[in-house]
Amino acid sequence: MREYFPLLLVGAIIGTISAVLILAYVLVKDKKESMGFERHMKDSVILKRLLLYAKPYWKQFLLVLFLMLFSIAYDILSPLIVGRIENLVAGRFTLQPLFDYVAVYAVILVVSMVCSYFQAIILQKVGQRIISRMREELFTHIEAFSHAQLTEIPVGKLVTRVTNDTNAISLMFTSLLARLLKNCFVIAGVLAAMLVLNYELTLMVLCFVPFIVLFTVIFQKFSRRAYRKVKDCTTDINTWLSENLSGIKVTQIFNREEAKNKEFSAKSKALGRARGEQVFVFGIFRPLIYMLYISSVLCLLYLGGKGYLKDTTFLGQALTSGTIVSFYMYISKFFDPIQNLAEQFNWLQSAFASAEKVFSLLDLPLEMTDAEDAIEVPRLRGEIEFKDVWFAYIPGEWVLKGVSFHVKAGETAAFVGATGSGKTTILALLTRNYEFQKGEILIDGMDIRKIKTDCLRRQIGQMLQDVFLFSGTIRSNIVLGDTASALSSEKNKADGSADKERMKAAAISDDRNISDEEIMDVCRYVNADGFINRLEHGLDEEVRERGSNFSAGQRQLLSFARTILHHPSIMILDEATANIDTETEILIQDSLERMRSIGTMLIVAHRLSTIRHADQIFVLSHGEIIERGTHQELIDAQGRYYELYMLQSHMEKLDGR
Repeated sequence: MREYFPLLLVGAIIGTISAVLILAYVLVKDKKESMGFERHMKDSVILKRLLLYAKPYWKQFLLVLFLMLFSIAYDILSPLIVGRIENLVAGRFTLQPLFDYVAVYAVILVVSMVCSYFQAIILQKVGQRIISRMREELFTHIEAFSHAQLTEIPVGKLVTRVTNDTNAISLMFTSLLARLLKNCFVIAGVLAAMLVLNYELTLMVLCFVPFIVLFTVIFQKFSRRAYRKVKDCTTDINTWLSENLSGIKVTQIFNREEAKNKEFSAKSKALGRARGEQVFVFGIFRPLIYMLYISSVLCLLYLGGKGYLKDTTFLGQALTSGTIVSFYMYISKFFDPIQNLAEQFNWLQSAFASAEKVFSLLDLPLEMTDAEDAIEVPRLRGEIEFKDVWFAYIPGEWVLKGVSFHVKAGETAAFVGATGSGKTTILALLTRNYEFQKGEILIDGMDIRKIKTDCLRRQIGQMLQDVFLFSGTIRSNIVLGDTASALSSEKNKADGSADKERMKAAAISDDRNISDEEIMDVCRYVNADGFINRLEHGLDEEVRERGSNFSAGQRQLLSFARTILHHPSIMILDEATANIDTETEILIQDSLERMRSIGTMLIVAHRLSTIRHADQIFVLSHGEIIERGTHQELIDAQGRYYELYMLQSHMEKLDGR
């Protein structure tokens, strides 16, 4: 009995550690709901949907599986070869068999490495294609969201879905699934080889498997908990940074840098503690699995060495030095994939969680869709009619109440009224940014819901108060395409006829080729050529984020230029002249007069002086049209419009003083 005392001691130590871990597992509660990690989709449903993306590449995955069988040959056969070499050295040694074994070992190693290389290359290419398709599908779906949906969903959340979450899914396709499958094959292959080599020693090794399973289950709970904390803290600090870096000028104005530093420090420390907890969990799990590995090796050396030295058998089977060496190597190859499986399972759960978020966004129904019988209209004349239109952003809280009006093609109509009266909403409904609840909106006598949305918006040019300019160049912002940016980047490099040919070949056309002459013609038409010509690089002048290096008036003139360039049938100006200096306002007024001849124009303006020449003016109050007519007719009526006009005239006189 005394000779088995070391084995009993090992068992007692492992049993005590297991009892402590089980107690910790029971006492620690995993509050998923409070952490915001509720899962609504089953893993089987998520996996089925993910496999649909992989289905077109089933041949490549089949090839990877075939290569995998060869790549794991090294893990399964190398211990047997080393064991044979050990027996050769311990017995009657001859050089030729040693050369043969070494040659076989080298061939297996090279084949395994080559197969692993091609397997990785294929998986990377296929995985990136799958994720590119998923990203494009997700981005296209987001582009089709209504303005209401885009208002409800934070931009940061959408960015995270398209980037971070798809990256997590990419890891699954490019390596995770392959590694999981390979580890399973290795475990099965190693176990089979061990049983063939010596099933009694294999049974001894299998005694440690229940403890491996137990430790893995406990580890999964604590690692998921730690991972959730890290992800929550990371999201929290990213959200805080996004908001506070955008508003850092306000922080500086009110001298609140120290207070913001304290806030950031607290969030940074919380993230540090969460990462520390994650490291602690892995720092416990890995040594425990290593302890089981070392324990199994000690038991092997004790039992095997004892039997070999005494020239006896272990449970009826003879033990050789080669068998012990082979089992020593097999135990390592048996424990490593099991340890990896536990960690990879957590990564798989993370990928599934990201996939669920992506699919939840893809499953979000579009509020604005084309009718089945919607048609393409080559060119709209621009006749607009609202018939008893009712609309509410929040059910029951009507913003528009039975609005009706008619604007003839080519006319200029203006909408005035207090903030919240429904002016901007009318324009948003016309472009189908929102869906109205009652009534009809007609363009050229056709219900706008019978016209394809992209066709409708393509023929309506919008010039808003808050002009959005993209990072790039003036040219790319006017054209709103890649043609200009590609041409510009090559133009900067051009020096000689050869470079000019390269620049010409690099031009990427969008719907139509737009020359610099055409762009400048439009800029001259809207009075934007003046400040563009004064810039060092002209149309190639850099536009920084949101056009921060241009004044409000310059941004507005660029907005006019890109609108006119795309030849709209209907033009919308929503407070386009607000917050503009007097000099720029004169240029914009001149531009507006010119644009009136292009097509139907709808204007929302607080400055009534900008709409004096409108063909019709509609005065709104609380979602209803209370007055309509020309400027002079409304002045003569001395109603609400007259009051607004006189008040503004008085304020302008005061400003003039």
